[in-house]
Amino acid sequence: MSTKKRPVPSSDKLDAIRALVGDKGVFEGADAAAFLSEWRGRWPGEASLIVAPASTEEVAAVVKYCNENDIAITPQGGNTGLVGGQIPFGDEILLSLKRMRKIRAIEPLNNTMTVDAGVTLAEAQEAAKQAGRLFPLSIGSEGTCQIGGVISTNAGGVNVLRYGNTRDLVLGLEAVTPSGDIWRGLKRLRKDNTGYDLKQLLIGGEGTLGIVTGAVLKLFPVPAEKITICAGLKSAEDAVRLLSLAQGATGGMTSSFELMARLCIDLVLKHIPQTRDPLSEQYPWYVLAEFSSGQKSGLRETVETMLGDALEQGLIADAVIAENETHAHDFWRIRHSISEAINGEGLGARHDVSVATSDIPAFLEKADAAVLNLSPGARFASFGHIGDGNVHYDILGPEGSSADVLEPVRPQIESAVYDVIGAFSGSISAEHGVGRHRRDTLAKRKSAVELEMMRAIKRALDPKGIMNPGKML
Repeated sequence: MSTKKRPVPSSDKLDAIRALVGDKGVFEGADAAAFLSEWRGRWPGEASLIVAPASTEEVAAVVKYCNENDIAITPQGGNTGLVGGQIPFGDEILLSLKRMRKIRAIEPLNNTMTVDAGVTLAEAQEAAKQAGRLFPLSIGSEGTCQIGGVISTNAGGVNVLRYGNTRDLVLGLEAVTPSGDIWRGLKRLRKDNTGYDLKQLLIGGEGTLGIVTGAVLKLFPVPAEKITICAGLKSAEDAVRLLSLAQGATGGMTSSFELMARLCIDLVLKHIPQTRDPLSEQYPWYVLAEFSSGQKSGLRETVETMLGDALEQGLIADAVIAENETHAHDFWRIRHSISEAINGEGLGARHDVSVATSDIPAFLEKADAAVLNLSPGARFASFGHIGDGNVHYDILGPEGSSADVLEPVRPQIESAVYDVIGAFSGSISAEHGVGRHRRDTLAKRKSAVELEMMRAIKRALDPKGIMNPGKML
């Protein structure tokens, strides 16, 4: 779907939008800068106006006015996206959800929590904790990212293996449609077989079909015991086999299972202060895994037995169990700091892809070979959620090269990597979304049937194309 070029809204129209949200809901001058650049600095943005409504009704009023006056809207949550989906081009307004921060309700007996879209993920986690429950979604940006944003991108994170991604953690939604109507779909039901599951169109829709303003989230019992381990391995194939062993040995208590190449560890130690090597020796690959149980004892013994079996089978070379929460936090800090550490080396060529878990070793082998053919000496900082097949396949130039050394061949590298992904029937975006970055690639690699189905939905719900233009489709 082509992006319609619109004139910049007139000052009268912008003043009308300002009046809908009041002075507290308008961000201009120096206050606007934080909304118009993403953290890697790749897509500098420009907006005719930045507004932050304080309620669903104010969001609806703004969207209704924009629809009637053919003014495009870029919705934005915490501005932590990595594909430019939250950054405006210039002729649209930016609508932030940052002022909508209420925890509307928590129902421990129903294991649900209803929140505004602007609540940060960390705030949602803490609210669940205070109610004696767990909201298991966990990603590196959880202190900043907002619930509306993680819903619109269908964020995954480290606990997908056990709890599923965002799509599995949402029971109901409240949203403003492109016409400015409010859809009050905040159902707290686990079964509702009364037609199309409309919320699933908005989950992962990147704000192209409407603006999420509230959500009903699933909660879970808080684990009574958690065990975190870090293991050193010789190969990615051993990691896949270790995952299978761990899942079988613990009876489904494996919550997280993260794979990290040695280069990732080296870059964290180089760029992130107060971090240390997780093991006494260096290994080509590392697994960071977490196990959780509703029982207060017995899990550590089960994990120790599993690690002993893994060592005997040659699947691991060494492993350590975190002795306390601080030790576990140190392990997780390494994992959550990888993207920031890679950022310290320059843009490189970064990919967020997925294949079947069993295909990960073969994918890495073939993709590495394809990249080295284009850029001899390239370095591979591969890491990710091996339990759900999500690999963050990040490529850097040779040691000591300039930060932008890969820029001349980055398009060819991306194409080669996506060719390998296609050969494994994988996905070019596992959890970061499409946004600006992968829009053209999606158009080339999705089937014509899929693209037309997506465009038909877009035309039906947003005939004027005002919602997040230039993103995804």
